[in-house]
Amino acid sequence: MNDLPDPKMLLGADRADGSIYSDPMLYDMEMDRIFMHNWIWVAHRSELPEPGDFITTFVGPHPVIVSRDRKGAVHVMLNRCRHRAATVCELKKGRTASFVCPYHGWAYGLDGALRGVPQQEGYTGQLDKSEFPLVSLRVEEYNGLIFATFDAAIMPLDAWLGKAKPWIDLFMKQGAGWPVKTMGEHKFTFPGNWKIQLENTTDAYHFPIVHKSFLDSVDQETQDILTFGGGKGFVEDLGHGHSVMVMIPDLVDLEDNLEAPIPERFAALAAQLGQEYPPEQVRRIVRAVGGSGFNLNLFPNLACSMAFFRVLRPLGVSQTEIRHIAIGMDGGPDIANQVRLRLHEHFQGPMGFGTPDDAEAWDRVQRGALAGRDIAVLLNRGIGHESRREDGNLFSDVSAETGMRAAYRQWLVAMTGEAGV
Repeated sequence: MNDLPDPKMLLGADRADGSIYSDPMLYDMEMDRIFMHNWIWVAHRSELPEPGDFITTFVGPHPVIVSRDRKGAVHVMLNRCRHRAATVCELKKGRTASFVCPYHGWAYGLDGALRGVPQQEGYTGQLDKSEFPLVSLRVEEYNGLIFATFDAAIMPLDAWLGKAKPWIDLFMKQGAGWPVKTMGEHKFTFPGNWKIQLENTTDAYHFPIVHKSFLDSVDQETQDILTFGGGKGFVEDLGHGHSVMVMIPDLVDLEDNLEAPIPERFAALAAQLGQEYPPEQVRRIVRAVGGSGFNLNLFPNLACSMAFFRVLRPLGVSQTEIRHIAIGMDGGPDIANQVRLRLHEHFQGPMGFGTPDDAEAWDRVQRGALAGRDIAVLLNRGIGHESRREDGNLFSDVSAETGMRAAYRQWLVAMTGEAGV
């Protein structure tokens, strides 16, 4: 029997062994130690607006149902009948009063309780329905983001998110005074390890190279905004593996500087909005349409990336599913949400510029990391001029790999169970 890999031997302060992307035994350890013992993002509140609403998704490799019961409480339950293990729901989303197994008809409530068993007399009194609910995960919510975990002893979500919470609050200002809502998604897979994508969200170094075709497709004003390599942006370690990359400091708080001129690319939108809304509200909506000026990485599976949610799901050691979820204003102007969708499609949509370019780069990392042995993957950019905030957070310039180092420090804590390794 092969010995398990030692994560401490694979990761240094500023580099990692290439096998972190390709070792199947390490991957199996990750599915247990990370995806069963951390808070995993499963849904946004707007996906479950009413009692009876549900979606199906995954926590790591485990299929789950996220439902809102008749009292309004959210539940996250394994999508597995307690009788013979069949999934009890195959719909991606919907509204229902119960979940019924198609194999033998066992019926479960929105809270997972076993409500009905056909021909129960066949068990001759040996079946107590209260003993066989759907298996429930612990679930908590922050500012519309719903997380679940298998680990009943884990710290509360509020503490886990910690210093990332103010950035979540800033991100949600894209509702422009209305609640944020999801508006559909683009889902795809790439032939690479999940950590390759985890690294990407706070990697500004690649942007002008990988996304040159995108930059060539936009007007000069937008190009100037997105040329942030030498600007005042930064990457900051927020603790627990979370990080933020600020690319456009002027767009961190969308409710600031509402007196700034409206960008030319939004002039037509502003004119239409001006027919129904006062000038200050028009400026607030237009700023929200353009998205925030930062990417927020929440370890291990969610990115709040400028103007959308990016969700990763490991499918195998060299296969990862990515969901790009568009967001908009729930109750806001239809024309503003339409413009947000067009901007999302331009960069992140299936026919956009950003997604294919990123996916090719991730694919190349996976294939290239298989070449040779004992060759390090470097994570050292910006480490020489990293500094600390007054609250202790590490930060460096916008092209630094501070966010990657933050994620891998938490990866090592989760994989070894040793705090502060």
